[in-house]
Amino acid sequence: MDVSVALFPLTSSSVLGSVLVLLLAYVAWASASSTPEPRRQEPPGPRPLPLLGNLLQLNLHGPHWTLLEMSKKYGQVFTFHMGPKKVVVLAGYKTVKEALVQHAEEFGERDPLNTIKETKLEHGKSANCKLLSFTRAQRVNEIVSLTRGVIWTNGDSWKEMRRFALSNLRDFGMGKKACEDKIIEECQHLLEVFKDFRGEAFDTQQPLNYAVSNIICSLVFGDRFQYDDPAFTAMVQRTSRNIQIVGGPSLQLYNMFPWIGKWFSSEREELRVLGTANRKQATELIQGLKETLDPQSSRGLVDAFLIRQQQLEDSGDVGHFHNSNLLITVSNLFVAGTETTSTTLRWALLLMAKYPEIQEKVQAELKRVIGDRQVQVEDRKNLPFTDAVVHETQRLSDIIPMSLPHRTSQDVTFRGYFIKKMPRTVCPLLTSVLHDEREWEKPLSFHPQHFLDKDGKFVKPDAFMPFSAGRRVCLGESLARMELFIFFVTLLQHFRFRPPPGVTEDELDLTPCVGGTLCPAPHKLCAVSVAG
Repeated sequence: MDVSVALFPLTSSSVLGSVLVLLLAYVAWASASSTPEPRRQEPPGPRPLPLLGNLLQLNLHGPHWTLLEMSKKYGQVFTFHMGPKKVVVLAGYKTVKEALVQHAEEFGERDPLNTIKETKLEHGKSANCKLLSFTRAQRVNEIVSLTRGVIWTNGDSWKEMRRFALSNLRDFGMGKKACEDKIIEECQHLLEVFKDFRGEAFDTQQPLNYAVSNIICSLVFGDRFQYDDPAFTAMVQRTSRNIQIVGGPSLQLYNMFPWIGKWFSSEREELRVLGTANRKQATELIQGLKETLDPQSSRGLVDAFLIRQQQLEDSGDVGHFHNSNLLITVSNLFVAGTETTSTTLRWALLLMAKYPEIQEKVQAELKRVIGDRQVQVEDRKNLPFTDAVVHETQRLSDIIPMSLPHRTSQDVTFRGYFIKKMPRTVCPLLTSVLHDEREWEKPLSFHPQHFLDKDGKFVKPDAFMPFSAGRRVCLGESLARMELFIFFVTLLQHFRFRPPPGVTEDELDLTPCVGGTLCPAPHKLCAVSVAG
């Protein structure tokens, strides 16, 4: 007889009991020998409805205002559901800076909107047009990925194109004396346009758009355009319209609910038509430069790209230097280099008309320091009040209040909250930085003293962040700062800006129109000659 079987008969109940004892012993051992995993708490936020998310709480005519109010209730890191999409909102100067600078890698990717994804697809199709010849390697590259350019893309393509754009824009003068000379030359053309109105009221939008656009055109294409060139003016006007509608309520809904928004968004079709026309025109400009290309002498960024492309074609692999990337990068630079700076200048002139006492103080400083001669960038250090007015205009106008959407590149624990890579959309709320009550004495008022110390010297607070921060900071920041200063000072040297007849300063409306940027509501101003 087997003694073990006799002493310990194996019944089903004894087997189950033994397994249970072993399982309890293992759980006890595991609990005693391992550190408890920390609870992963996601950012708080308002309770979402199924499918709709927090749509019913969102002001589609000013979503940044909704998020700013939500931050007062839920804190500086919170979750808001844009339809079914979960968005992590970052509010306040210290929070946004910590995320974008100290956690640049985790929060450094771009999250393109549905309308942008569609635009990329259209870009990719138009890059295959007959106007631009393709090698076989280029065609393969087109099919592999349509994510191109310097604004909405990620990964190696973005790194390569941003590095190339920065390097070449600097080579062609961005932030240097050569670029300063281009801006000064453009100022003379702009002054003539303003003088032609002879003090009568006019809309400043188009001439400012043309002037600013010509600066980026001279760097990218190697030449400026006349203000009455129909192709140029059409491209600028289409760009402005694109920016106006892309942030409107209809396209916001489409970006949140693409499967239903496409049935009622007429603006989406308009955006497609305008974008197609601009891509066609940009392609023609590029083709013209390609036909007259001199490999020994670059006229602008397009030439530099084409020369690099030719060099790489010899190896049979152009890498990221293919026509789709050129077309999208040029389009990105044209839009970014036109709209933001010209919109800020429009705000500056409107504010001067609204606050004549500040305008008089600026003009008195200009008269005292530089007189009637042409202003130069080096004069900035001797014009503290004027410089403060320019910076305060950028702060108060807050033209890109929600920044462009970021997304997480990996799981990250930030300020005690766990944010999972899905990737998760992240909104650095720039309006909460530029209007942060903890950083600015009068956050909602036009107060140039924000940028002056007790002795009247210019100071720039750390919370001045209109160009964003970190790896996605605006690549044209140095160009924009130079343009704003020279254009603004030159105009104020020659004109006093006043409301149109029958309108008082108090009646000038500073309520912005919400679109891709916060721009002034349609208005007219009188530019009265200082000498007159």
